[in-house]
Amino acid sequence: MITLDAHAPEPPYEQIRAQIATRIERGELAAGVRLPTVRHLADDLGVAANTVARAYRELEQARLIETRGRAGSFVAGAGVEREGRAAAATYAERVRALGLTVDEAVSLVRRALER
Repeated sequence: MITLDAHAPEPPYEQIRAQIATRIERGELAAGVRLPTVRHLADDLGVAANTVARAYRELEQARLIETRGRAGSFVAGAGVEREGRAAAATYAERVRALGLTVDEAVSLVRRALER
């Protein structure tokens, strides 16, 4: 949860940026986690959308988050790929144990991703 202090010397965008950065660095926001939309977070905090947008831009410049177009903004990091590989390995083990073919397993993944 992000909170703003109206009496703090830091402007709101910096408070937002710092709180998100701290949560990422502490591991409270893991790689791949989707952040709230700019508009949604701005509404929640009672600030202008440009305030949140500036905080997100600065987090992107620091390579702490990445924006994927209309999909939104996500916590960046090598951890995303590492976690994806681990999930794929677990899935591969399971489908082998179930006796599924590669084509059957890939078809199941495709259907799950298209939902």
